[in-house]
Amino acid sequence: MDKKTTLEMIAAISNANGTSGFEDEVVAAIRPYAEGLGEIKEDRMRNLYIRRKENNGKRPVVQLDAHSDEVGFMVQAICPNGTLRIIQVGGWVNHNIPAHKVLVRNRFGEYIPGLTASKPPHFMTEQERKAPLDMKDITVDVGAVSKEEAIEKFGIRIGEPVVPDVTFTYSENTDLMVGKSFDCRLGCAAILKTMHTLAGEDLNVDIVGACAAQEEVGVRGATVTAQVIKPDIAIVFEGCPADDTCVEEYMVQTAIKRGPMLRHIDSRMITNPRYQRYALDLAEKLGIPVQDSVRSAGSTNGAAIHLTEKAVPVIVIGVPVRYAHTHYGISAYADFDNAVKLACEILKRLDEEQIMSF
Repeated sequence: MDKKTTLEMIAAISNANGTSGFEDEVVAAIRPYAEGLGEIKEDRMRNLYIRRKENNGKRPVVQLDAHSDEVGFMVQAICPNGTLRIIQVGGWVNHNIPAHKVLVRNRFGEYIPGLTASKPPHFMTEQERKAPLDMKDITVDVGAVSKEEAIEKFGIRIGEPVVPDVTFTYSENTDLMVGKSFDCRLGCAAILKTMHTLAGEDLNVDIVGACAAQEEVGVRGATVTAQVIKPDIAIVFEGCPADDTCVEEYMVQTAIKRGPMLRHIDSRMITNPRYQRYALDLAEKLGIPVQDSVRSAGSTNGAAIHLTEKAVPVIVIGVPVRYAHTHYGISAYADFDNAVKLACEILKRLDEEQIMSF
């Protein structure tokens, strides 16, 4: 898969609409790029499994993981004036939400445009100006003038997903990708790119790719995929929050354009230290740029996978994403490419003896 095709794949997967629980479009966007890799299956949670056609069922199983959902919102109620009350699906900072374009799915299955809105400053009291923004004060406006029009003409109903309205772009000059849902659509693309790169190669492991649903609401999809796959070892691809614009230089551990990030710890997993060190040492030996980090918060699907059955060694290979969990993200293609390179080099070397040593 060349760079042009890879970028087309990333764009298609990134642009797809899919908040937690509503990943149907994302799965549909992934499927064409999984064709030819092996058996493709989907469960009722919208977890997607790709079993490498070269698998023989007699070797240790490696799970390649990423999550297909994105942070977004859900319609909670329709106000008398036609605006929509919403709740968060996944973690947002309230003051980042207003004044952005969004898409609201209606009862016909169409995603229609809207704006996230709050009270204009012209009508705020001094006390309101100073007060933190509450979710009850943030609405979505699709242009309806009444509740009746919102329901009858726009097809609005409660329980429907709301997603950022953002289109992927890439600049060859800066090597930067800008778009939505890089957490973790870049990971889904990394699974596919890794499996395409290794297609036809003779390995000492079986590989199953899994694009898991509902990570943003508590790693729910991966709790299922890990039970289905029963991996002996796993690589979790993530779109990790970049820190290079918000912390002191000496604390920067997830900068864009410095390679993928491998975390030693987060709030729900202590990374297997032997597997982690193996990956870091291999990257150094091969000249693949990487960063390692110690995180006191956040988590990934590794939280569920590493606790499966017999205990599973897991590493997280994260592509740095500036402004994750907002409408837009900025990532470097080189970081994505190096994440795939590292995963491929690890998979080429894994065998039962190496896995058991972790």
